Amino acid sequence: MSSLSAPTVRVPGGRFKPDPPVPARDVARADRRVRRATGVLAALAVLLALAWWVDGGGPAGLLGGGTRAVAETGRLCGLLASLLLLGQVLLAARIPLLEQAFGQRHLIALHRGTGIASFAGMVAHVGCASWAHGPAGVGRVPAGFWQLTWTWPGMVAASLGTVLVVLVVVTSARWIRTRLRYEWWHLLHLWGYAGVFLALPHQLWAGREFTTSPSRTVFWWGLWIAAVLAVVVWRVAVPVLRSRRHRITVAAVLPEGDGSVSVHMTGERLRELGASAGQFFVWRFRSGRGWPAGNPYSLSAPPTARSLRITVKELGDGSAAVPNLRQGTRVHIEGPYGRLTPRTRTSPRVALIGAGVGMTPLRALAEKFLNESADVVVVHRFTREPLFAREFTRLARERNLHVVASPGRRRAAGSWWGADAGRADDLAALRARIPDIAVREVYVCGPGRWTAMVRRTVLGAGVPERRVHVENFG
Repeated sequence: MSSLSAPTVRVPGGRFKPDPPVPARDVARADRRVRRATGVLAALAVLLALAWWVDGGGPAGLLGGGTRAVAETGRLCGLLASLLLLGQVLLAARIPLLEQAFGQRHLIALHRGTGIASFAGMVAHVGCASWAHGPAGVGRVPAGFWQLTWTWPGMVAASLGTVLVVLVVVTSARWIRTRLRYEWWHLLHLWGYAGVFLALPHQLWAGREFTTSPSRTVFWWGLWIAAVLAVVVWRVAVPVLRSRRHRITVAAVLPEGDGSVSVHMTGERLRELGASAGQFFVWRFRSGRGWPAGNPYSLSAPPTARSLRITVKELGDGSAAVPNLRQGTRVHIEGPYGRLTPRTRTSPRVALIGAGVGMTPLRALAEKFLNESADVVVVHRFTREPLFAREFTRLARERNLHVVASPGRRRAAGSWWGADAGRADDLAALRARIPDIAVREVYVCGPGRWTAMVRRTVLGAGVPERRVHVENFG
């Protein structure tokens, strides 16, 4: 037994109770099958597009050189950019099957990677097409772009869509994104959907890979319609229907440590949401003019049939308004999301490692795992005041939760421990505090760079990659 007042705790050895609720390993296998199937379908779509480009004389055009080679290069870049744009939309559509199989961290990484590649392809497509159709001279590309915009079907909408996509890409650059308030960045990012759906139809009307046979037309229109439906269903219709059905309202707003507050909410038939400890929702509190801008917050306690709880720290306009919420405020929800859940656990021993407000989902997971008779150790990094100090102390006293506190600033730029770790390297410090770390299921949550350091240390301690689950906040 331990409390947050003790900076280091050695977890005792000994026997552990069997843990019947541990999910069967077929959960992990099922998720792997979904990931593989998604990769196979994506590869087949790319191969099919390439086959149609080859069938349409693409390689011959490239070998012919000159203007035709430039045009064929632009055509190929446009095809691949189209597929990647639609894939990017599907990755961000919050499709439950993909959410469970990949998790938010991997989906965001894939979304970002496909976004960069699709943007590069789109720029190359526009540049090559403009050069190929423009008059000879210094202003060939601008003149060609102007001519295409006003003479080809759908090009006015495509040009506007391109501008919107460029705006999203520019504001997604790290050095700009970190300087924008989340609410503004989120609003700008939503315009990316409009940009995609304005940019693609011109290909469906004018591109010969899209129109030369009924099968090709059905494929491209079907893919485009699937992307639209995914967004409409999972980002709009389902959240609206769930919010109306469950009638969630604010019950109380209570202060927590480290400048955070917990929002306690009540609702109807909340178990039907299928939410689990460790997951998050996108919340919209119907209070003030900015309520349509949703904010993602994790559950900080296991959900029940009548109650939900989140814990929020002020990081932007939306979170700054949370402490002033009034009892009875209506709440709109989107979710649940996230793979940092008990369904991924395959070991009766668990380690939860978090920093700052990243402790929010881990606090919920700690109670959930203790309810399942798991052996749980929590590593809690904090700078000034520990979050959930009283609750962790109570769980340590009453439920045999083991808590390792690591207070203060990080001891060095390349370390994720506080000064309490002394001169030992991160791996030695971790093994000293959790000797059996290699046999535990590990859940990590905190800032992106910090979680990356923790993940490397945990893997170095011998924990298999399949038993390391990471979620970032920021």
